[in-house]
Amino acid sequence: MERRAFKQAVFAVRDKEEALDIVQDAMLRLAERYGHLPAAELPLVFHRILQNAIRDFFRRQRVRSLWTTLLSSLVPGRGDDEDADPLETLRPASDSNSEEAPAERLERSQVLEIIDQEIANLPARQRQAFIMRYWEELDVAETARVMGCSEGSVKTHCSRAAHALASALKARGITL
Repeated sequence: MERRAFKQAVFAVRDKEEALDIVQDAMLRLAERYGHLPAAELPLVFHRILQNAIRDFFRRQRVRSLWTTLLSSLVPGRGDDEDADPLETLRPASDSNSEEAPAERLERSQVLEIIDQEIANLPARQRQAFIMRYWEELDVAETARVMGCSEGSVKTHCSRAAHALASALKARGITL
């Protein structure tokens, strides 16, 4: 069952390391939540869990891509480095030996302040879900447990928060 699941995940995500993580997470969910089921039912349940895990992977990638694109476009010359965290590049430099011009530092700190203000303006549940998912990097299940709601609610809150932030930033003149 594991070998077939791994092949299916590799085919879907086209990355062996990601596929291993997805299959491992699916197996853990199966063991944690459905260990009480008869053995004959487990392959079907596992297949459904695996499909949902793959779907979640692509949703996360889409949302991360949206925020990486949005935030990396705010920082000139940083969009080429895929491993760079755009939020890290927006932090004002505290280093007095920085080669960055004072005007650029000021602009970056102002953009970061605007993002902080807009996050603070989000409804409490959206702000909570957004921060846990994208700043604290919790997965959907962990966020749902902490928030005391369903995984679907977490996804809805995050989606609404991302759209609200993108609209608010655009309205304030921060565009892609």
